Order: sequence, then structure tokens, then C-alpha cells
Amino acid sequence: MEELRQYTPMDHLICQFDQALRTLFGRPKGTGRPNPAEGVLDEPLTEAERQESIRLVRVDHTGEVCAQALYQGQALTARLDQVRERMEQAAHEENDHLLWCEERLRELGGRTSLLNPFFYLGSLSIGALAGAIGDRWSLGFVAETERQVIRHLDDHLARLPQGDRRSRAILEQMKEDEAKHGNMALAAGGAELPVPVRRLMQAMSKVMTGTTYWI
Repeated sequence: MEELRQYTPMDHLICQFDQALRTLFGRPKGTGRPNPAEGVLDEPLTEAERQESIRLVRVDHTGEVCAQALYQGQALTARLDQVRERMEQAAHEENDHLLWCEERLRELGGRTSLLNPFFYLGSLSIGALAGAIGDRWSLGFVAETERQVIRHLDDHLARLPQGDRRSRAILEQMKEDEAKHGNMALAAGGAELPVPVRRLMQAMSKVMTGTTYWI
């Protein structure tokens, strides 16, 4: 029986670099799940409604770029193999979200945010720092991130045009996945983050959503 290859730290680094290039400039590797919008039909959208959907889905796409970078940064510095593996699995599922949002943007005639590389680098650094501080805090950071993402998705679901059923199907599945990732992080021993850290995360999120809505 062939032995499974044991990856070195350099191997993991190369894999993460490849994942970064795929996230920003290529096609990231997802889980192969079908797009939740398959078989869902939209109602006719006005031009104003189409533009609003583009802006909201673009923000959601950038949010997933940030989530991907956070998970990758944490996987780089996680101390326990179990934590690293969970981060990498969650990152694959977040890639599904990236693919779905990008496909929907193309359908609507929109594009992804020009600011994605900057937000990716910032989130990667934050994730690596969280992982270096300790696995409990890293997992707590994941749980808090997912809580904030769910609130953000709830807001977008309320703002989407009623006729945009395909975008709604995608966002609802994303919300379900984010809740699962947050629960996973807590079950694995994630610590509750201090209030100042949570507020700082909220402020950073507002900067991201406010800029990528337009750019």
C-alpha cells in the first residue's frame, strides 16, 4: 500500500501561494457542489435593480475573498494539525462561494472588485497573526467573523430586488455554510474575543463593504 505523502512546511507554503493566485486571478478549487441557483428563474429586473444586485453580490464576493485569506493565514500559523485541517476544509467550502458569486456577477453583466488584492493581503496578515497568537484565539476569530458575515448576508438578503431569485438562492446557501463554520470553530475550542477586537472587526468590515459596493 502506497504511503501518504507527508507535507513539509515549505510544501504547505507553496500550496497556500497557489491558492492565493487562484483566489485572486484564476479559478479556485471548490468542493464541486452544484450552484444553488441552478434551476432557479429570475423575474425581469429593471436596470436599477440589476445594478443594485451587481453591487451587493460584488461586496459578497470580496467578503469571501477576505474569508479565504483569513483561513489561509490561520492555516499557515496554526499549531495543531487538527485545527489546520479544519481551516483548510472551510477554505475549500468558501471557494464554492467565490465561484458562485463570480458566476452570478457574470450573469448580471458585472465584475468583481478592483480592490480584492488589497483586501486579500490585509486579511491574510490578520489571519496569520490570529493563528500565531494561539489556536483558541484563532478559532474564536473564525467564529466572530462568521457571526458578522451572517449579519451582513441578512442585510443583503433584505436589500436584494425581489425578482433576483438566483442571487438570493446563492446568499441563503452561503449563510447556511457560514453558520456551520462558526459552530465548528466554537466546538473546536474557540475563545470569545474581547469587545474591542469585535468592534475593530466591525469597523474594518464597514470599510470593505463601503468601498467594494462602488469599486
